[in-house]
Amino acid sequence: MLRRQFIISTLALTIAPAALAQNFGRLSQTDARSGIRAALETASRLATQRLGQADGFFGDPAVHIPLPRQLASLQSQLSRVGMSGPVDDLELRINRSAEAAMPAAGRIFTDAVQSISVNDAVSIVRGGDTAATDYLRGRSENRLTTLLRPSMEDGLTGSGAYRAVDAVEPQISRGQSLLGGLFGNRSATGSLRDTVTDHAVGRAIDGVFHYIGQEERAIRQDPVQRGSDILRRVFG
Repeated sequence: MLRRQFIISTLALTIAPAALAQNFGRLSQTDARSGIRAALETASRLATQRLGQADGFFGDPAVHIPLPRQLASLQSQLSRVGMSGPVDDLELRINRSAEAAMPAAGRIFTDAVQSISVNDAVSIVRGGDTAATDYLRGRSENRLTTLLRPSMEDGLTGSGAYRAVDAVEPQISRGQSLLGGLFGNRSATGSLRDTVTDHAVGRAIDGVFHYIGQEERAIRQDPVQRGSDILRRVFG
């Protein structure tokens, strides 16, 4: 059902350049711009809704967020002796934090598409299979990274991920034995926290754009009936 709604609402991205040019001649620039905005807003909303569900990240191999390199190495070593449970749990908590941050990401995407112009719309339609996705990423990625970070930090705090990070940091930063530092003194530097936060934010954004791009390709390859008034007026 979600995919069907997405395809219906974002058909704008499948229209051939000639058809778009013809419609532009009959429509105001405001209508044309509104149609593209509606398509992109719907695309990002549905992508963030999908990922914001339980296991939206953790249960999906395409967007699952692994541990950062330092922690992944520790996880691999511990798994050999059957004692990776604490870092495995940290991986789960990071993914849960990304899922919890998706409502905020959806609002940021909605704001990002408001600056789209008619020229941008034409370029999107004339572009490749992920032209709209590339446009949105170029317009919003830096702002998303900045604005999504507080929501991710809240999620990492609430999920207990930061507590787990503090527990494992000593054995990473000071080279302690595999198990000696796992539940030892917690580091006050916050450096590993920053690494985890940056990693989680970046991979969460990658996940959103992955699904926007995937749906855009499917829409371009198999367009179906329009579903909203503004898209019908712009592209019908």
